[in-house]
Amino acid sequence: MLYGRAGEQAAIEDLVEAARGGRSGGLVLRGEPGIGKSALLDWAAEYCTGIRVRVLRVTGVETEADLAFAGLVQLLWPVQAHLDALPGTQADALRAVLGSGGSGARDRFLSGLAVMTLLAHLADDGPLLCLVDDAHWLDHATADALLFAARRLTEEKVALLFAAREEGFAAAGLPEIRPSRLSQEDAERVLAHRGLTPAAREQVIAESEGNPLALIEFSCERRRYHAAAGPIPIADRVLASFRSRIALLPDKTRLMMLMIAAEGRGDLPMLLSAADALGVGPEDLAEAEKAGLVEVSAAAIAFRHPLIRTAAYQGAPLARRIAVHRALADAATDDDCRIRHRAAATTSPDEDLAVALTRAAERARGRAAFAAAAGLWEQAATYTPRPRDRAARLGQAAALALSSGHAEHAAGLVGQAEDLLDDPTSLATLTEIRAAVEFERGQGRSAARLLMERCPPADPVAAVPMLRTAAGYAWLCGEAEVIRGAAARLTAMGTQDPMIQGLAHLVDDDYARGLPLLAQFVADTLPDVTGQAPGTLLEGATIRWAAFCAMVMADDDAAVALAGAEVARLRRQSLVGALPQVLQDLAGVHVQAGRHRDAETCIAEAVELARHTGMHQRVPRLHSVLARAAAIEGDEQRCVRLAGDQPDAGGMTGLAALCLLDLGLGRYDRVLERLEAAARGPLRHLTNLVTAGAEQVEAAVRLGEPERAEEPLRRLEAWARAGRQPWAEAVSARCRALLSDDEDDYLGALAAHRRADRPFEQARTELVYGEWLRRARRSTDARTPLRSALKTFERLRAAPWRARAEAELKATGESVLTARPTAADPLERLTPQELQVVRLARDGSTSREIAAHLFLSPRTVEHHLYRAYRKLGIRSRRELARLDLT
Repeated sequence: MLYGRAGEQAAIEDLVEAARGGRSGGLVLRGEPGIGKSALLDWAAEYCTGIRVRVLRVTGVETEADLAFAGLVQLLWPVQAHLDALPGTQADALRAVLGSGGSGARDRFLSGLAVMTLLAHLADDGPLLCLVDDAHWLDHATADALLFAARRLTEEKVALLFAAREEGFAAAGLPEIRPSRLSQEDAERVLAHRGLTPAAREQVIAESEGNPLALIEFSCERRRYHAAAGPIPIADRVLASFRSRIALLPDKTRLMMLMIAAEGRGDLPMLLSAADALGVGPEDLAEAEKAGLVEVSAAAIAFRHPLIRTAAYQGAPLARRIAVHRALADAATDDDCRIRHRAAATTSPDEDLAVALTRAAERARGRAAFAAAAGLWEQAATYTPRPRDRAARLGQAAALALSSGHAEHAAGLVGQAEDLLDDPTSLATLTEIRAAVEFERGQGRSAARLLMERCPPADPVAAVPMLRTAAGYAWLCGEAEVIRGAAARLTAMGTQDPMIQGLAHLVDDDYARGLPLLAQFVADTLPDVTGQAPGTLLEGATIRWAAFCAMVMADDDAAVALAGAEVARLRRQSLVGALPQVLQDLAGVHVQAGRHRDAETCIAEAVELARHTGMHQRVPRLHSVLARAAAIEGDEQRCVRLAGDQPDAGGMTGLAALCLLDLGLGRYDRVLERLEAAARGPLRHLTNLVTAGAEQVEAAVRLGEPERAEEPLRRLEAWARAGRQPWAEAVSARCRALLSDDEDDYLGALAAHRRADRPFEQARTELVYGEWLRRARRSTDARTPLRSALKTFERLRAAPWRARAEAELKATGESVLTARPTAADPLERLTPQELQVVRLARDGSTSREIAAHLFLSPRTVEHHLYRAYRKLGIRSRRELARLDLT
C-alpha cells in the first residue's frame, strides 16, 4: 500500500493508458534517496499485470556505471530473440551489445535507434512499459540509447518510466514529476502497525522529515535520535543508520554483504565462487536477511535498498575491500568484469593493468560506447607509471569524451595530459583533440590558432590534416591570418594543398587563383560531380572538406551531389550523429534552387536529430539556413527569429538573409549599412557576404548613390569570373546592367540564368529588366519578363517581390489577375515529416524501409501516412503514386 502518492500514481496511469491507446511517452520520477521512486515503479509493474501490459525492467547499478551497455544487456536479454526483426545494421549493433555476434556500431546513436525499433516491434503484440530504476547509475551508453528511444517513439504503444535521484541522468525533453515528502497524516499511517509508542512515533516522524525510507528505517531501530542530527541530509542519516545496523552483524555476514556489494551485478555463480575462496557462503546471510537488509532467493541475492549496498561497502576497511575485489577478479569469466575488479583491487601504478584497461576501452569503442571507452582510457591513465604514456592515454580519453558529447570533460582531460608534457613534439599529439574540444565549445578562433602553433614543422604527412582543419575553422571564424599562415607553412615544407592554398587566396580577394584551387580539390575527391553514383564517394574527413569547399564555391551541382550522396551513406549505415551537418548543407542548396519545402524538411529533421542527440548548440545554425527563405517570402518576424545572433559564419548567413528582407521591403539604407559594416569585419571573405554584393548594388542604385555600388560589384564580378558558376555570372551581369543601363548586360544575365537553377535570382533579373524596358517606353516588350518574374514570385510565395512585379505589369497597361496560392497544394498541406514519408512511399518503399531511412518506427510511418492520406484526400499508395509531390 502506498500512502500520499495519488498524484504520482495518476500520472503513471495516464502514461500507461496513453500507450495502450497508441501514444508513446516517457516520464521521469526524480527525487532524493528513499522518497519512494522504486515503490512507485513496483506499483506500476503490478498495475500493468492487471491490464495485460508487457513490462521490461532494468536497474542501474553503481558498480556498472562505467561498464558499456550493462543496463541495456539487463533490459533486452529477455527479448533478444526478436533482433532478427530489425534492419541489419541495427540488429548487428544490438547483437554486439548482447555479446551474440554483430560488428558493433560506429555511431553512438545507432544503439538508441536499434532500441527504439526493437521496442516498437515488441509493441506490435501489445502495449509495453519499460521501467528504469536508479537511472542515475546507468552507464552512459545505455542512458543515451534509452533517452534517444524515449524522445523519438510517438505512435508505438510504448511507455518508458525512469526513476532517478536529483543529481545525474539529465533527461531534457521528458516530463518529470517529483514525489514530495509525506505529510504528518500519511507518515502516521505508514507507522500505524509498527508497534511504536506515541512518543517514539513522533520522534521518528520528526527525524525522518517525511522520507518514507527514513520512516521505516528509523522505526526499526526504535531509538531516540539526537537533535544535533537534524541539519544532516536525510540520506546521510539513513546511511548512518544502515551502517550501525550492519556493524552489529557477525563478521562473516558483513564479509558476505561486502562481497555482494562489490560484485554489484548479482552474478550468482561468480559470487559463490569468490565467496567460497574467502570461506563464506549464502548461509552467512541469514542474520542480514532476518534484519531486513538483504533478500535471498534461489535466483538472486539483492539488497533491499541501494543505500544498504553503499553502507555495506563504505563501512568495510580498505584491506578487506581489496581482498574481496581480488577474489571476484579471480572468479570472473567475463574480461570486462575481471578488469573492473582488478582495478578496484589495485592501489598503485601498474602498466599491465593499464594495458588491460585500454583493451577494455577498445572493446567499448567498437560498440560505439564512447563515454564508457573514455572512462576506461582515463582509468588506464591513472595506473600508468610513465608520464608520457599517461598523457597519451588521457588524450585518447579526451577524444572519446568529445565523441560522446561531453566537451567540458574532454577539455579537463586534455588539460591533465598537457600538464604532463613539456616538449612541442609530444604536445602536438594532443593538438587536434584540444582544437576539436575548443571548436565544439564555441572557441573556433583559439582552436584554429592552436593548430597552427603546434603543427609539426617538418612532417608534411601530419601537417596537412592539421593545417586543413585550422584553415577550415579559421574560415568560419574570421581568422584570415591563420589561413595565410597555414598556406605559408606548407610552402616552407615544400608541399601544397589545394584547399588551404585556395582559402588563403580567397581571404585576400584573389578569386582568380583561389576558386580554381578549391574546384581542383572537389574534382580530386569526386571526379564527376554531377554523375557520381551514390555509394562510390570517398568517406571520412576528405569528403567533408570537399563538401565544405563546394559550399564555399557556391557550386550547387557539386554541393548537392556530395551532400546528397553523403546523406544516403549515413542513412544506409544508420550514422545518426553526423546527419544534421550534412542535412544543413543540402538544405542550403534547396533554398537557392527555390525548393523551400525541401529545405524545411531537411532542417526539421536535422533540428529534431540534433535535439534528440544532445547537439543543442547546432540548432541556431540550422535555423539560419531557412532565414533566406523567410526573407524571400517577406516574413519579417520569422526571418528575424531564424537569423538569430551568432558571431560566426552562421551569423553571416542570417545577416545576408536580413539584408535580402530589407531589400524586398524597400529599406535600402539598412541594406547598405549592414553590408558595408560586414565588409569591414573579419568575416568579409565569406561567400554569402561576397554574393550579397548583389543586394548592395541594387540598394545603392535605388538610393541614387551608385558610387556605393562600385566596390561590391568589383568583388562580385571577380568572384563570378573566377568561379565560372552560371548563376553568379548572371547575377553579376544583372548588377552591371543596373549601373550601366546597357540592355546587352540584361540579355547576358538572362542567358546565363538559363544555365543555372536559381529561380529567385532569375526572377529578380527579369523584374529589373522589365522595369528597365518600361522606363524605356517599351511596355509591350516589358510584359514578357515581368510575367515570368511574377509567376516565379507567386510560386515562391515571395510577397514583396510579387507586389513589385504586379505593380510594374499594371504600369505597362496590363490587367493583372494574380493566381494566389491555395491550400490545395499538397506540399503546403503536409508537415515536413509527412512529406518525407509520402515521397518515399510513392517511390515504392515499404513502411519498414521508410522507418529505417528516417530513423522512425514502422508504426510512426503508418501514422504519418494515415494523416497524409486524409490531408490529400486519398486512400491508398496507388492513388499516392498519381500525385505530383516534387
